[in-house]
Amino acid sequence: MTRLTVAPRGQGGRGTFRRIGDAVRAAAPGDLVAVAPGTYTETVLLDRAVVLVAEGGPGSVTLTAPPGGGPALTATGPDCAVRGVTVRGADPAEPVVTVSAGAGLVLEDCAVVSGRVQARGADGEPAEEQEEHEEHEEHDEPAGVAVTAVLLRRCRLEGARGAGLHLAGGVRARLEDTLVRAVEGTGVVLSGTARLEAVRMRLEGSTGSGIRLRGRSRLRLADSVLQDAGRAGLLLEDACRATADELRIESPGSAGVHLTGTARAELSDCRIRHASASGLVVQEDAVLTARGCSVADAGANGLLVTGAAGATLTDCRIDRSAFSAVHLSGTATGRLTDCLVRDGAEHGVHATDASRAELADCAIGGVGMTGVAVLDRAAATVTGCRITGAATGVVVGSAAGTTVEHSTVSGTTDIGVQLAEGAAAVLAGVRITGAGAAGVVVDAGADATVNGGSVEDCAGSGVVVWTGARPAFSHVRIERPAKNGVFLAEGAGGAFTSLDVVGSGFPALHIGAKADPEFRHCRIRDCAEALGEDEGAAAVLEDCTADGVPLAPVPAVAPAAGAAAARTATRGPGAAEEPDAPEEHLDDLLVELHELVGLDRVKHDVGSLVKLMQTVRRREEAGLPAPPLSRHLVFAGNPGTGKTTVARLYGRLLKALGLLRRGHLVEVDRTALVGEYVGHTGPKTAAAFNRALGGVLFIDEAYSLAPLGGGNDFGLEAVTTLVKLMEDHRDDVVVIAAGYPGEMTRFVNSNPGLASRFGRTLVFEDYDASELVSIFEYEAKEHQYELTASAREGLTGLFERVPRGEGFGNGRSARQMFQEMTERQAQRVAMLGAPTPEELMSLEAQDLPPAASGS
Repeated sequence: MTRLTVAPRGQGGRGTFRRIGDAVRAAAPGDLVAVAPGTYTETVLLDRAVVLVAEGGPGSVTLTAPPGGGPALTATGPDCAVRGVTVRGADPAEPVVTVSAGAGLVLEDCAVVSGRVQARGADGEPAEEQEEHEEHEEHDEPAGVAVTAVLLRRCRLEGARGAGLHLAGGVRARLEDTLVRAVEGTGVVLSGTARLEAVRMRLEGSTGSGIRLRGRSRLRLADSVLQDAGRAGLLLEDACRATADELRIESPGSAGVHLTGTARAELSDCRIRHASASGLVVQEDAVLTARGCSVADAGANGLLVTGAAGATLTDCRIDRSAFSAVHLSGTATGRLTDCLVRDGAEHGVHATDASRAELADCAIGGVGMTGVAVLDRAAATVTGCRITGAATGVVVGSAAGTTVEHSTVSGTTDIGVQLAEGAAAVLAGVRITGAGAAGVVVDAGADATVNGGSVEDCAGSGVVVWTGARPAFSHVRIERPAKNGVFLAEGAGGAFTSLDVVGSGFPALHIGAKADPEFRHCRIRDCAEALGEDEGAAAVLEDCTADGVPLAPVPAVAPAAGAAAARTATRGPGAAEEPDAPEEHLDDLLVELHELVGLDRVKHDVGSLVKLMQTVRRREEAGLPAPPLSRHLVFAGNPGTGKTTVARLYGRLLKALGLLRRGHLVEVDRTALVGEYVGHTGPKTAAAFNRALGGVLFIDEAYSLAPLGGGNDFGLEAVTTLVKLMEDHRDDVVVIAAGYPGEMTRFVNSNPGLASRFGRTLVFEDYDASELVSIFEYEAKEHQYELTASAREGLTGLFERVPRGEGFGNGRSARQMFQEMTERQAQRVAMLGAPTPEELMSLEAQDLPPAASGS
């Protein structure tokens, strides 16, 4: 090997070349051309196997393209090498380093600035041989096809326009420890049958895609980073192929990895972060396989699969997607095994059109909408999965058929599993726990089979079957639903075999009008009631028990059967009847009214009403027409001001006047009147109203029936039902609506019929300190305690100082104070050896809370 030297004019000895090109032309294959430090403006042609070395080390030599254009360095021969040279272009849109077909070039420790590296090979393989070698990326080119070889090791490509590295045709290239940055366009482009293997490559700041593959090109990436691409991090088109291992894609301007056409990609241990669009996009007929990968903080979907494409993910994570974590459309297929989906804004998995989702051993948690949603003509299989913290666990709205097996749905804010209209689904061994509404809802027209599993601790009913639906449930355990175990709406049906219903807050089985379900071998235990049937229900009960007692349907009740029979039919067998108010004298009740602590304004108003009603009653007895009179009232006041006490006393007064036949009080709130499903609210409101017939219906926090914004809230349906029932039973019930003063005006104005029926409002003012002490002393007297003078003084001061904010409970606060003082007194007296009866009864200043007693 001969060494040739290049140096600027004035340097070097005899035989030194002044231009690099002259030295190369004088060199024989295998010779070394050593270039002294300096800048050389020329075009260098490497047409033979020579080695070009910067003598002063990397960066000491700059080869600059001439101003007229063209590359600075062109390789047309085999086995060419350049080490430590900076190659600078005159136009960043033009190639500054070119490698011709059949040539070979090694760049080591080089920088390529303001222009791209471009290598071209023959146009490619014959089509037949391409198909033959489809699965073998490392095959040799067929005979007669020249191979262009490129190796970049520890190089930097910077400042190009269009592309930083462009490989076209039959090129075989390898990049090691190479940086591509600040490209105005695509960082690396592969087209034709080009092949690139990149190890520890870093690509930063391209305005286009990071890497783009076209044609039948091939790419292998390992331990590399694609950062801040203006478009996709990795874009695969046509019939190209790519494999990536330990690739990190950060903040691409669109998708992290994007496949179209018939492209194929295999990802292993890759990380995609902060994609502006979807993390992984697979379209048309492309196929993606990913193992051990993660996608986080995608601006759209974590995984988007459309057209006829397919994606298979194993042991992958998708976190914090702005849209659905996985979205499938067209006829696409998505297969996820042992994957984790967390904290997405929309659905966990969303299958639409005619797509198919296959999920096995996956966990989906914290998504804003549905854990798994299968809609349109899509189908899904969900096996061994865990869905937690979604709004709804699973929604199936497709007739294509969905199976959910051996999976768990827990902690949803709404329904656990909803089988929507037209759905076809099989649930087997599914556990639903802690749903914020119903456990399972079967909508009209759904074809549902549920076998095994459980519904536990849901805030609504365990199972809801809507009008026209006829599901099949078998061997399902329903535990502790806040409402019904099974709720069947009007006209619903189905077969329910070997169900266990335990601890329901409402009747275990609610059968709507014209519903004809069949219950066989079912067991009910520790429920509020066993069975509630609306008129016209036709349930079949065979070998069913309630707490060990055989269960039979409740007979239908004819309208002429009277109010008491109607109440029994609505509430179901064994329901406790509210006792009538006792027979009492009016004068005794008025004395009881005036003995109440405080409430002077309320006492006056009630007294005036009593006098008015006495007059009305006497006119009726005299055969005179009664003046128009509304007995319904609004009680406006803060908590603990005696509203319930006065309401109960009001019913007793009206009974003593002969204006109510029973005089009892039925106290309800929104939960007792409003259903959580369409068609449930009317019957619930009517049931509560019927219980109050002959007495007083006291609606606490009535304003919650007319929430701000209104919309489709079922509370407005309850209000409408109440208005009609108040008209139908105007002489047999009194309705008292109670709540905060400011909110009750909105309630009355929420329905035109309310204002005409609630003609009078009683205002319950807060108790002052002395009145609270009187309430305290009443409680003390009832329990045989006595306040000392000092304790009374300290208690008065405490009530004067206590904040009267939202948490203040008026009389409730006085009773809570009594409980606290008796507890503190018990601790004090326990320290005495043998306390006297007086000491056991005495409440002293030291028994006050520390803030009041000064201790």
